[in-house]
Amino acid sequence: MTDRYRVAANLATLANGLVGAGSILYVLAGNKLWAMLLIVCGIGFDGLDGLFSRRSPIPSGALGRVADSAADAITFGVAPAALVAVHTDHAAAWAPFAPYCLAVALVVAALAVGRLLYFTLRGFHWTHFVGAPTPQAALAIVLLGLFFDRPAFWGTDPAALLVGALGVSLLMVAPVPFPKVRRGSPIRPIAAVTALALVGALLPLQFGPATGSALFLLALAATIVAAVGNVLYFVAGPWIVVRQRTGAP
Repeated sequence: MTDRYRVAANLATLANGLVGAGSILYVLAGNKLWAMLLIVCGIGFDGLDGLFSRRSPIPSGALGRVADSAADAITFGVAPAALVAVHTDHAAAWAPFAPYCLAVALVVAALAVGRLLYFTLRGFHWTHFVGAPTPQAALAIVLLGLFFDRPAFWGTDPAALLVGALGVSLLMVAPVPFPKVRRGSPIRPIAAVTALALVGALLPLQFGPATGSALFLLALAATIVAAVGNVLYFVAGPWIVVRQRTGAP
């Protein structure tokens, strides 16, 4: 008999990879806001994949882990790297940084793939992540893009985006523990608010609101909320893992 949870998990993995591929295409077409929204959707599908997998009585096995990591590599590795590498808006500001954009994008993609390879081969059975998980890193790069690229809430600043993206990518392979976002985890409400706030920011921006308009200010406020939540994960996450491992109250 076919296990419906295993089928649902496989479909969520497929959907994750497809929205990641769509995100890359939107970047190449010059619509980064849709690309960012699809990356956030990928995080939702990745979460559903994990949820259904844990409910399934059939273990996912090596093939399932490889498929999941391949989808993650597209959505949370290559797609964020494309956001860093390709800049069709404010071309004059980005032109002097073009070689650095490509170099940082390659680092983002390579370290994301390396982190996923480690997870697939060795880290999958751990109760926590070693190195920042790729979905959180992808969220951070999306937020950097919103602040410093498009719509550039804090002004077009190539240096800030590149330094931030490089720092986030290095966290993916740093020997630092980060918690998994599962039921009962104290970080789960923060992660949920972060993702929902980012959706709340990206949806109004699809309408191209004028600077200073109500929709624009709503998107800015939601982006700041998402940024605070993302920073809290990176700052509080390792501390939460240490507390869980030591049994501290």
